Amino acid sequence: MFWHTQHEHEHRAAGGHNAPPRGEPRLNDRGEPIYGQRDEVDLAAFRSIGPPFWLAGSYGTPERVVEALEAGAAGVQVGTAFAFSKESGLRDDIRRHVLELSRETVPDVFTDPVASPTGFPFKVLCLDGSISDPAVYDRRTRRCDLGFLRHAYEKPDGSLGWRCPAELPEVYVRKGGDLTDTVGRKCICNGLMATIGLGQVRTGGETEPPIVTCGDDVGSVSRFLLSPEANGYSAKDVVDYLLSMVESAQVKRRDTSKSQVQVVR
Repeated sequence: MFWHTQHEHEHRAAGGHNAPPRGEPRLNDRGEPIYGQRDEVDLAAFRSIGPPFWLAGSYGTPERVVEALEAGAAGVQVGTAFAFSKESGLRDDIRRHVLELSRETVPDVFTDPVASPTGFPFKVLCLDGSISDPAVYDRRTRRCDLGFLRHAYEKPDGSLGWRCPAELPEVYVRKGGDLTDTVGRKCICNGLMATIGLGQVRTGGETEPPIVTCGDDVGSVSRFLLSPEANGYSAKDVVDYLLSMVESAQVKRRDTSKSQVQVVR
C-alpha cells in the first residue's frame, strides 16, 4: 500500500486561524502576536520531503503565484479574494461594504490572540456592527449552543464533558475551566454563521452579530472590480487574474531547464 502525502504552508498573513508564534509569546503595541524568523517556512525542507506542497497567505497576485511555482510549489491556496466574490456565501451587505472599504481605504485586520476558543490567533476584520466592535461584543449574551469548537474534558465521575471558553464564564468555571481562559473569547461559531446569513434569532428578537475573518490583503480586493460602477466580481475574474502570468512563466522555466540540460551535456 502506498500513501500519498500532501503539504500546505499557510503564512500568518492568511485569514482565519493562524499558527501561534514559536517561542515565548510576545505582543505588539496593538496586542497582536509578534512573529519572527523562526516562524518563516523553510522551503528547501519542503522540497526535500518530496510530495507536492502548496503555499498560502497573501499569494493572491499573479506575481506571487509564479513565485510559488518557481519555489517548487504545486500551487497556491487563496481565500480572501474568493471570500468577497459574488459566488461566496458571505452576506451581500457585508461583501459590498468591504468592497467599498477596499476602494476607499485600507481595511483594518486585527490578529486577535484570544478571540478564538481554540487558543490560536484569529484574523478579524474590524467592522462596525460586528463582534469586532467592543460595544457589540459587550452587548451580546455569551452562550455556546452550536459547539463546533468545544473542548472535551473528563468529569470527576470519569465521563466525558464539553466546555467552551466563549460560553458564560461561570458555566465554564463550573465545568472545571480556568476563568482567565474566558477573557476576550468570542463565539466564532455563531459569529461566522451570522456572517453567511444564518445567524440565530433569540427570544426577544436578539440576533447574533457577525464576525468577518480575512487575510491581510483584503485591502486589494477592489482590484477585481472591472469598472468604477461595479459592485462585485466573480470567482472566474479571480482565477483569470491569478493565472494571467503562469503560462509565460512556464515557458520561461522550460527554456531554462532546456539550457541547463545542454550545459550538462
